[in-house]
Amino acid sequence: MLFELAAEARDEKTFEEVRSGLQRLAEVVRAAEIRRMLGRDEDRLNAILTIHAGAGGTEAQDWAEILLRMYLRWAEKRGFKTQILDFQPGEEAGLKSVTVEMEGEYAFGYAKAESGIHRLVRISPFDAAARRHTSFASVFVYPEVSDEIVVDIDEKDLKIDTYRSSGKGGQHVNKTDSAVRITHLPTGIVVQCQNERSQHKNKAMAMKVLRSRLYEIKLQEQSAKLDELHKTKKDIAWGSQIRSYVLHPYKLIKDHRTNLEVGNVQRVLDGDLDEFIEAYLLGAEQSRTPDR
Repeated sequence: MLFELAAEARDEKTFEEVRSGLQRLAEVVRAAEIRRMLGRDEDRLNAILTIHAGAGGTEAQDWAEILLRMYLRWAEKRGFKTQILDFQPGEEAGLKSVTVEMEGEYAFGYAKAESGIHRLVRISPFDAAARRHTSFASVFVYPEVSDEIVVDIDEKDLKIDTYRSSGKGGQHVNKTDSAVRITHLPTGIVVQCQNERSQHKNKAMAMKVLRSRLYEIKLQEQSAKLDELHKTKKDIAWGSQIRSYVLHPYKLIKDHRTNLEVGNVQRVLDGDLDEFIEAYLLGAEQSRTPDR
């Protein structure tokens, strides 16, 4: 009705009001559609996000730290609380691996879209000859298990080691063996935590991460998609990436699962990831929906 009145009167101000209203409505509908897709019980849980640098030494380790900055900024934009549980620094720069807890409603539901291999192409800041380099890093996201969810872990299946903390979060405790590494022997899963001052607290947090990893496997088994989990854990190398970040000779970020491309690279690296995440979630939903 408002549109018809604006058309009759050729009122540009009313036209603009109609356009703004339609845009707001579209945003509300899209947000509702995204939230509808996050209907699984685990989607509402907190997330455990891990980043591992691929082969390539300093280049890959620097790229892994760039990704960490990107995800911390994304989490801040969404209002998620973050805590670095384990940080293994690179030899010269960057990081070898990091584990981050993201706390907030639907943190896992959104962050799970980022699991996979991420590829960077740029002129290396570490190469005196200013040559172009390609680097890889892996990102995996697991739901943090709440106290209401039971995951049985037999103590005899665990190998627990302690060591001195190092890197971010560990400088203040590096004189004692407060850091804890737990290996789950049946699955080979290794988790570690060095964030807290006490060995007891680090062990408790490492056990929380282990429970989350085992719960993710349990979910995959229950939904008959365990093979899907293994498929995503490819070599951190060429040909297996889910997304490419090209900084040279042109600037472009492309998600290979959805074919979404964004030219404003810096905006994405500063944590503006929702466009990629929503495109992935919408695509995943459509692939699950049978043709009518």
